[in-house]
Amino acid sequence: MKRGFGLSLLLAAMLFADAARAEDSCTKIVATGHPDYPVMAYKDGSLISGAAPLLIGEIAEKLQIPFESRYMGSWSDAQSATRAGDADMIIGVYYNDERNEYLEYVDPPFVYDPVQIFVASDQTFEFQGQDDLIGKMGIATEGESFGTTFDAFLKDKLTVTRVAGLQAAFDALMSGDADYVIAGFYPATAELARLGLDEQIQPLEPELVSEELFVAFSKKSPCVALSSQFGKGITDLTEDGRFRELVRNALRKWDTDESAEE
Repeated sequence: MKRGFGLSLLLAAMLFADAARAEDSCTKIVATGHPDYPVMAYKDGSLISGAAPLLIGEIAEKLQIPFESRYMGSWSDAQSATRAGDADMIIGVYYNDERNEYLEYVDPPFVYDPVQIFVASDQTFEFQGQDDLIGKMGIATEGESFGTTFDAFLKDKLTVTRVAGLQAAFDALMSGDADYVIAGFYPATAELARLGLDEQIQPLEPELVSEELFVAFSKKSPCVALSSQFGKGITDLTEDGRFRELVRNALRKWDTDESAEE
């Protein structure tokens, strides 16, 4: 009995020591994210703002670790920066097997993100699921993944062109160069409102997929050892309703910023 108790104390001491070493080696977290995914993440000058950086910033503050959410280019550039270790963390990313090679995903996800098919309102078509996209011309933005299962279906069965950003995707749709756009519901509807196209372009029902949105550390970052502590922080802030408040705050800021630019 005493031996078992002693082993438990030893394991606890080792875990504490590992956490302490992680905090010592991780002196600052530099994060990046999607520059065009409001209200979860978006370019804000030299920063990435949005509900996701706000969430992670609160957790980092509780852990007393300096945190910066930095704009590092396109979504593809942000992923490359995290792969290379130039960013410690990427905020708001779907899981796929390729990314899992260089990312340490923080569990749990902080939100479920519906992905939908967007079409011109006068060019709708019957849609019950992914098979209805076969033979049509699709558009998606560069660097986007829609989960391992649908990514494989897209590669094998669909004709989809990649473009730089949602505005370019919707421009192609409106010009007739594509039959549909694949996009996350939240950023797409925000972009349509900004462009004044929310009456001319609409999402089809049902959802194409609903994917988990994660935070992930670069496996090259010394901060990766803090994954479990960030996971606990995400659990706490999503279960107590704080994250919903952060989403509302991010939406108000994004609306204000967009209005100021017009």
